[in-house]
Amino acid sequence: MSGILAHGVGSRGDLPIPLFYAYAGAFAALVVSFLALGLLWPDSRFRGEVAGRALALRLPAVSRMLRVITLLVVGYTVGWLVLGPEEGNAGPHLVYVIFWVGLVPASLVFGPVWRVLSPLRLLPDRARRPLPPRLGYWPAAAGLLTFTWVELVSPEPAAPYTLLVFLLVYGGAQILATLRYGHAWLARGEAFEVYSTLIGQLAPFGRRGDGRLVLRNPFDGLDAVQPASGLVATVCVLLGSTGYDGFSGAPVWVDALQSGAAGRVVLGTAGLVGAIVLVTALYAGCLWLAGRIGGARGLAPRFAHSLVPIAVGYLVAHYFSLLVIEGQRAFVLALGLRAEVDLEAVGPGTIATVQVLAIVIGHVAGVVAAHDRSVRLLPPARAVAGQIPMFVLMICYTIGGLTLLLAA
Repeated sequence: MSGILAHGVGSRGDLPIPLFYAYAGAFAALVVSFLALGLLWPDSRFRGEVAGRALALRLPAVSRMLRVITLLVVGYTVGWLVLGPEEGNAGPHLVYVIFWVGLVPASLVFGPVWRVLSPLRLLPDRARRPLPPRLGYWPAAAGLLTFTWVELVSPEPAAPYTLLVFLLVYGGAQILATLRYGHAWLARGEAFEVYSTLIGQLAPFGRRGDGRLVLRNPFDGLDAVQPASGLVATVCVLLGSTGYDGFSGAPVWVDALQSGAAGRVVLGTAGLVGAIVLVTALYAGCLWLAGRIGGARGLAPRFAHSLVPIAVGYLVAHYFSLLVIEGQRAFVLALGLRAEVDLEAVGPGTIATVQVLAIVIGHVAGVVAAHDRSVRLLPPARAVAGQIPMFVLMICYTIGGLTLLLAA
């Protein structure tokens, strides 16, 4: 199977633009936003899960119908993986492109769509025992790490049997856990629902704490993310794995994977885990320093929400062209169409612009979210100074992200 190393299927069309201008623009945007917030935003303005204008919509019946349709699509995808040809199999494209990548824009626009579509929510919500609080988001972090390992590191990520094994093992584990803990497990332990929900916090649509569907400021949705065990790990898995995805296409790393004595899978696994550890260590170190400056402890879980827009920016930047190009191929293969994929559907300038803007906007949004949380949690005299480590972290992430996109 001729899958590309950096992805399960297809390739990205990253276009180089002058790094100086990308760095200068990103740095200017971050500095201006940091200074403006420090001068003009002395008090917390976001209201989290109590914010939003209620919408007169009720979705239970529609949700059930959509979940049944999704179950049929899952069955269709599994059918491709089992019965389809080795070459030109639509299954990997449906999983890696339409599902994994497509969830990003869908969740950004409509909110946590996988919560509405997930066939696992057709299972009865009859918990045999309560979900242990200490589990938190750790199962979701492990699930996302496993999936990204399959996509980026496994020997044959685009082989139908690779995805079939993953889907059967993962699906079976989720069914057993849901039967044991009820739907509370899906909200915290089902990797793709957590993935969609975190991204969906930035959507204009969401749910308040009272369960009402509302129209709201995306920053209020982001502020509604509650600190919990494993939340930092989950977001750092998204950041680190996307960063590794960008680095994995660099010629020096490709050469190392192909010629390294340890073997491609071992070295790739070390690279993926190393990228996640690096992202996590930088975050933990900066938040520890912020706590020392601000006179507070335990800040890391409380600021994890500020990493979500950064992760979303990386996801959009890395997968935009993949979705546009390989998304066409997915439908052509899945529906048996006699059509050519338009490789020029988006131009080089558009791709480069979307990539840079996604990373810069994501980091500026992270700065805004972190500032609002800082003025809420830290003493007024230390609120701005306490944000400096986070600001430095944002700059490091931005430089790293742009370098991986434009110089790899």
